[in-house]
Amino acid sequence: MPAPGPAQQPTTELDPRYSSALNPRPGASGVTATEWDEAQRRLGAAEIFWVSTVRPDGRLHVTPVIAAWHDGVLYFSTGRQEQKARNLAHDAHCALTTGANSLTEGFDLVVEGRARPVADPALLEEVIAAYEEQYGPHITSPEGTFHGIGDAFRRGDDVVYAVTPDTAYGFGRDNGVYSHTRWSF
Repeated sequence: MPAPGPAQQPTTELDPRYSSALNPRPGASGVTATEWDEAQRRLGAAEIFWVSTVRPDGRLHVTPVIAAWHDGVLYFSTGRQEQKARNLAHDAHCALTTGANSLTEGFDLVVEGRARPVADPALLEEVIAAYEEQYGPHITSPEGTFHGIGDAFRRGDDVVYAVTPDTAYGFGRDNGVYSHTRWSF
């Protein structure tokens, strides 16, 4: 399977149905769509993502993962025998979400796409470097939570997946001013 390439520049649109544009509050008259560059910055800074996959019987499976945004692609990993790996072997469609846990402040992101295993050793080294840059001592220090993850990737103990966005969504909340942006690739 070919290595995933960087995501194309998406079309960006504000969905007024779910934004303060149709239900104005003080300060909301100028609500606009969030630019993709800002979404990418937030994807690169996020530490925890939730990956949603579908079991062969149709039931959902949702679990937290660490992930790295690199060159327009979101990468995450799992053990070969874990439920999400088994789910993705059956159906590669998935969604990764990250964001805040507040009703009136923050920004949530959803990336939908297909998870493809990374097999190219050169790309794998780039992904390991992206993880190390993003998570620093959690991965690079012997005391780190995920120390040795790069070696586990190299040995094939874990499967590294690449998710190039098909569609992404951003849900902004700024003191009760809401925005809902859709990026289509």
